Amino acid sequence: MTDNFFDIAAARFPADADAPFIELESGRRYSYRDLREISGRYARLLTELGVAKGDRVAVQVEKSAEAVFLYLACLRAGAAYLPLNTAYTKAEVGYFLGDAEPKVFVCTPGNAAALAGTAAAAGVGTVLTLGTDGGGSLAERAVGLDADFGTVACGADDLAAILYTSGTTGRSKGAMMSHRNLSSNAATLHRIWGFRPDDVLLHALPIFHTHGLFVATNCVLMNGTGMLFLSKFDADAVFRLLPRATVMMGVPTFYTRLLTDPRLTPEAAAHMRLFISGSAPLLADTHREFRERTGHAILERYGMTETGMLTSNPLDGERIPGTVGFPLPEVSVRVVDEKTGEPVADGGIGVLEVKGPNVFSGYWRMPEKTAQEFRPGGWFITGDVGRIDERGYVHIIGRAKDLVISGGFNVYPKEVETAIDAIGGVVESAVIGVPHPDFGEAVVAVVLRRSGAEAIDEAAVIGACREQLANFKVPKAVAFVDELPRNAMGKVQKNLLRETYKGLFG
Repeated sequence: MTDNFFDIAAARFPADADAPFIELESGRRYSYRDLREISGRYARLLTELGVAKGDRVAVQVEKSAEAVFLYLACLRAGAAYLPLNTAYTKAEVGYFLGDAEPKVFVCTPGNAAALAGTAAAAGVGTVLTLGTDGGGSLAERAVGLDADFGTVACGADDLAAILYTSGTTGRSKGAMMSHRNLSSNAATLHRIWGFRPDDVLLHALPIFHTHGLFVATNCVLMNGTGMLFLSKFDADAVFRLLPRATVMMGVPTFYTRLLTDPRLTPEAAAHMRLFISGSAPLLADTHREFRERTGHAILERYGMTETGMLTSNPLDGERIPGTVGFPLPEVSVRVVDEKTGEPVADGGIGVLEVKGPNVFSGYWRMPEKTAQEFRPGGWFITGDVGRIDERGYVHIIGRAKDLVISGGFNVYPKEVETAIDAIGGVVESAVIGVPHPDFGEAVVAVVLRRSGAEAIDEAAVIGACREQLANFKVPKAVAFVDELPRNAMGKVQKNLLRETYKGLFG
């Protein structure tokens, strides 16, 4: 066996190949035999298309069982899997394809015509399609291929995936994740969250980012068990399936929406072993109310695209509202002064830095940016501000780089500001995140217009953003001001704006 993550997970697959792996909302089921055979055919197709070890395969498709099999096929073929948010626009996809230079790009059948030229301009050799029903040219071309595919040997440090995360400059960065990054994090989470042979995961997350793919799906693979696979979060479906599940992973938005439903009772959650929350801060009030309604204390954890999971509240022990728990085994977390890089006094507030086998190797083709984000000794600078209390619990205070996390998705203000500032009649904009009862944080744009440009209203700004940006980045509200607050150096004081508009959504 090599260090290829697929081999590591496959060693834990059930002896009974017909054991369930994925069950869809429609009731259709896929077994571990299906997993091996479909991913094997997909892997063979990729290699026949010229995909070799280290090549990239970019994927922008809707959530489906076949999309999971494609991810596994990429691992088996030794390729680097590159998932793209389905909300990304043609322009955004064009940047990712041009930067990563994938050998193959897989998109939805409905987007193939629109993206064919974009892929060709980026030099992508092959464009395939994959629909939510498992149809498309990928599946069609894989029919009849030999499913008995020998996994390509990979070392622990070989590239397994690239996940793009926006930067404060507006240029997205590709975080390079190795097979060691995936396997170490999955094995640790599987252990500390106490996965059992009879566990069934209720999976309502998207699978184009760390949470839904490398946390939720990889934990199931390491456990060799099954998951109830929802295309998206839907309260009716969740309540229908809860009696058949034992574990659920979600973003805070999932839990706030469940709390608005009278069906959330101790009886509804009686069969559940564990509720886990991540991707955005879970409000302490949400934690307390959920426990009062169900008897379950949500387990909150903390991670990043570049690192996978870093900390977790304990499975056995006190899960404290407002904290993200303790550093994971083999993961080190420290708090340092942002300017000097020196550790702060015990209990002090500073920037969190981390190191461990889960930390990425760097940003794709950005060696200078990579060097800027690491300190001597392998410490990665997270950019998050926090503290570690006397009991060892990590508290996240804020984000040094003004990152907004809305509904579990990362939104970097500079990218939105660039789109707004390009609107004729706009002098300048400042984008902030403010508390929102459903999304955790909502994107809000504060805009300074030129004199006589009053025709530029909220609808115009939002409309312009929708043409350029994924929907989760589009402002939920737009405020117009006569001037933006600035400090002595002329920098916009976003802290004052956040204070001014913090009550905008109640």
